[in-house]
Amino acid sequence: MPIARKFPAPLNGPQVLLGPALMALMALMPALPLAGCGRSQPGEPPKAAAAEPAASPAGVRDGTIQVAPALQQKWGITIAEPARSTEPGAVTLSGVLRLNEGRTAHVSSLLEGQVVSLGADLGAAVRKGQLLATIHAPALADAKMAFLQAAARSELATREHDRARILLQQEAIDQKEAGRRRADFEQARTELGVAESRLHSLGLDQPEVDALLRRARQPAEGDRGEDVAAPYLNLVSPLAGRVIARDAIAGQHVLPDRALFTVSDLSMLWAVLDAREPDLPFLAEGRAVRIRTSLYADRAWDGRILHVGDVVDERSRTVKVRVATPNTGLLLKPNMFVQGEIVGAAGARDVLTVPADAIQTINGDPVVFVRVAPDRFAIRPVEPAGRAGDRRVIAKGLDGTESVVVSGAFALKAELLKSSLAGE
Repeated sequence: MPIARKFPAPLNGPQVLLGPALMALMALMPALPLAGCGRSQPGEPPKAAAAEPAASPAGVRDGTIQVAPALQQKWGITIAEPARSTEPGAVTLSGVLRLNEGRTAHVSSLLEGQVVSLGADLGAAVRKGQLLATIHAPALADAKMAFLQAAARSELATREHDRARILLQQEAIDQKEAGRRRADFEQARTELGVAESRLHSLGLDQPEVDALLRRARQPAEGDRGEDVAAPYLNLVSPLAGRVIARDAIAGQHVLPDRALFTVSDLSMLWAVLDAREPDLPFLAEGRAVRIRTSLYADRAWDGRILHVGDVVDERSRTVKVRVATPNTGLLLKPNMFVQGEIVGAAGARDVLTVPADAIQTINGDPVVFVRVAPDRFAIRPVEPAGRAGDRRVIAKGLDGTESVVVSGAFALKAELLKSSLAGE
């Protein structure tokens, strides 16, 4: 682990603790110009003394940024001490976002076949029932023909059964013949039900089955038998959402065990958090949890606990907590790291806060600028810890007595980076 170094501070000013990344940046800052000390060669006229450079209104020296008061006013630099406030204690749990399994579906072909066409691309928003792909599946044509034949036999058996009842009343047939026709009717009706269920299992809903039967009874002009029982299986989305995975291209041979599309409703995700054993008394189903991510530090999503795990992991000594998280604006993405805050779960605490604009990021490290002299500012690494309203809580790096730049900090950062680049 790299060891942080302390750079010497300006006269009468505090020392500034810098991390390895900032330390490397400070090493690139330009050195102060040195006066020439060479002597004139014999026979040469004495060299004129170099003129003293004019004082610059801004620059980096002795590990601090020097900015003239007039330029500070131009840059809008204002100073304030960190504010102290009392905030309700919160239990913070780390975790990751997952797909909402209750709103996610894997769509596959129930029959072996070949992809004829695609109806939705990767990333497309789809509605429930929207066509995703069309599959040429010969087994579907066989299933349709079996249904139509069963329907024809059922209709014939029904007519024979109804006629047998009339003939039996007229004593034109005996009980044995009437019983045989009734048995044929029951068998035909059972076979029709099985054939229709087979079509439903292949993805055809009741309106499609009824339409198939009507078309077989009243074929349109030019219809052939193979047109009525076409072998084209339409894969549709079972829910409204977005296509987050697609494993199908036109002409591809597909099997029933292969998922071709994954559709998920991303408006509601699951945050799966890791709770330590001491956190368990504060967790219960239905409790509010505030979900945050470092990517959107100024945003929070209000979720609720769906389930607290029943088993403690032997290695990590944590329990999985599943939180339903509304994904407003679809900014959250599955597999993104998040933190869950349970506000009010612990006692109140005193914290130091600064305006959010006071915190800048240099080489990935959060810092603030502290005034150490009327015209000098030093870098102070800090550790932010959550928010208090529109301000950021500072867990480490400040003790509350510093004069922190609360506006105009970006200008100081730009001057620091400019000076470091000039020295490369």
